[in-house]
Amino acid sequence: MTAEASRHAQASDFLEGRASRRRRLTITTPEGVALFLNLADFGERAAAFAIDLFFWMLATVVFYLFVVFVILGAAKLTDDVGVTIALSIMLFLGFLVRNLYFIHFELAWQGLTPGKRIVGIKVVDRRGGPLQPMAIVARNLTRELEAFIPLGLLMAPGTGATAWERLSLLAWMLLFSLLPLFNSQRLRAGDLIGGTAVIALPRRILLGDLTEAVSASYTFQERHLRAYGAFELQILEDLLRRPSTPDSQSLRREVRDKIRTKIGWTEPVADEATDSFLRNFYAAQREHLEREQLYGRFRENKTVGTATVS
Repeated sequence: MTAEASRHAQASDFLEGRASRRRRLTITTPEGVALFLNLADFGERAAAFAIDLFFWMLATVVFYLFVVFVILGAAKLTDDVGVTIALSIMLFLGFLVRNLYFIHFELAWQGLTPGKRIVGIKVVDRRGGPLQPMAIVARNLTRELEAFIPLGLLMAPGTGATAWERLSLLAWMLLFSLLPLFNSQRLRAGDLIGGTAVIALPRRILLGDLTEAVSASYTFQERHLRAYGAFELQILEDLLRRPSTPDSQSLRREVRDKIRTKIGWTEPVADEATDSFLRNFYAAQREHLEREQLYGRFRENKTVGTATVS
């Protein structure tokens, strides 16, 4: 870990207390900015999954009642054929609801589900890039092999499974459920396949939004604001929220120069005006992305960074 990274970690220890002593995922972005992300622990992931499982079961029950009382009731199918049709529809709906629940929320909320939002954890790309839809689909479909298919075989009546077969299924589920305890980045099988990780969201109490009380010292045009996307905006936000130290000020000046080059800003910006320039750019960029309904979706990203664990 670099000296600047070590100082930032000490500042996080002071601001966040015990939470900052977690295992960290360090992502180095294309701008040269190191993002220090606290990895979610096993208990948080289990709690979030339990909450999501509760919501998923509620949604599944609603769909099952809809099938039984609306579809079958309207068709008046009460014989064996009707029961078979009902069971087939219910099993298919259960599969769809189970998988679309996680995939939908992680796509729409950028790595969050209701359970993850409540607990305070989030799915991110391990390489520092945007969270891709295929990664979300892969990590969630893997859960079928990890838990739901073996669980369904265990609970299915009349399967004729022997005691050893049932023990094998239990061992299979236990192996996958404990996998995050045996790797440095706390990854489950779906994370390994999808290239994702689950982080704990920061719990700092901020003194105010970065866009508040920003004087319009610099005016940015549309062509300036199209050069960066939501992912780079979050990187800049993380940098602006860091304590002001000689190292962080030097890093801000480097980022300032890279932004000026990227957006084609020709006017000079003095070193003492660096914070003002970056805050103005952040406020204008955020307003632009919110107006275009892009903020928080990570639609744009320049290149992919690197990641390490500390």
